Amino acid sequence: MAIRVLHVATGNVGRIALSQLIEDPRFDLAGLVVSNPEKIGRDAGELAGLDVVTGVPATGDLEAALAARPECTVYCALGEIRLTKALGDIRAILAAGSNVVASSPVPLIHPWGVLPDGMIEPVEDACRAGGTSLFVTGVDPGWANDLLPFAIASTCQRVERVRCLEIADYASYDGSPVILDFMGFGRPVGDLPKMFRPGMLAASWGVSLRMLARGFGFELDEITEWFEQEPAPEAFDVAAGHIPAGGVAAVRFQIRGVVGGKEVLVIDHTNRLRGDLRPDWPQPAQDGGSYRVEIDGEPSYRVDVCPSSARGDHNYSAIASGAGRIVNAIPDVVAAPPGLRTPLDLPFNTARGVFATTLPR
Repeated sequence: MAIRVLHVATGNVGRIALSQLIEDPRFDLAGLVVSNPEKIGRDAGELAGLDVVTGVPATGDLEAALAARPECTVYCALGEIRLTKALGDIRAILAAGSNVVASSPVPLIHPWGVLPDGMIEPVEDACRAGGTSLFVTGVDPGWANDLLPFAIASTCQRVERVRCLEIADYASYDGSPVILDFMGFGRPVGDLPKMFRPGMLAASWGVSLRMLARGFGFELDEITEWFEQEPAPEAFDVAAGHIPAGGVAAVRFQIRGVVGGKEVLVIDHTNRLRGDLRPDWPQPAQDGGSYRVEIDGEPSYRVDVCPSSARGDHNYSAIASGAGRIVNAIPDVVAAPPGLRTPLDLPFNTARGVFATTLPR
């Protein structure tokens, strides 16, 4: 029997996730919630970009939509710049008896050691009250630095270091709140956005490092962070907006998990708005962008993953991969015991616990 699902938000991730919910026979779309008043009343098929009429109109009232008693809610509303509101939404959904799979807030991927207990406990209380589970994931943080390295490392006899890279040109990505506000593209070099304030990289990607460490069976001594910004040589425009001459047009940053003074887990991002900037930084395995996992061990690996899609470019296909991971997790999350769930708890994580004795403790 199809799982009744409520969907929240139709932005870059949400629109793609909604299209799968409509087309995938495993799911029955029970409702759609949007925040843009211009979308209220429009059919879900139209908002998903599909040539179908679902008979499910969009509403702006989350509480009313929950009255349809969905078994699961797909939550794709932006969380990076509205953390408190997003956490409140998710608690309300969980307490109402609907399981949740979500693309945000990112810290809920693995919040322990990142969020204070005072922010985690209310979410866990809501799960207990509703008898529900929550699973948050994405691309990076997400499958590119949890599921993918676990799967590759499951073939190793010994693992010494794991390095996960995103190398992507963001010029065609139209998410201006993320590109311009959170990441700071277009600002003068040194005028740091929220993402590069002390501790923010460790908070945002530390969730993945801590989960990797937990899955491999050890604890990190510390998480360190580093970043570099590159200015635009002249003004140009991208999908998210205008980049002035001298404004940030490329960034590289690393988040490093350290044990015994050694960097054993590294997440490394190179994000450009023009492909010709900083050729000395890592280059993608395909035009536009790719993901890479490097494992030092026995055997060692360098694995490049190159998403593509008939519906869009490398940025679209990367977003689609994150949306697909969320939607495909619904049956496992519905079946899971109540509580906050991570890839270490769900059955599609095949590498759980394999390396408890191979990395430093």
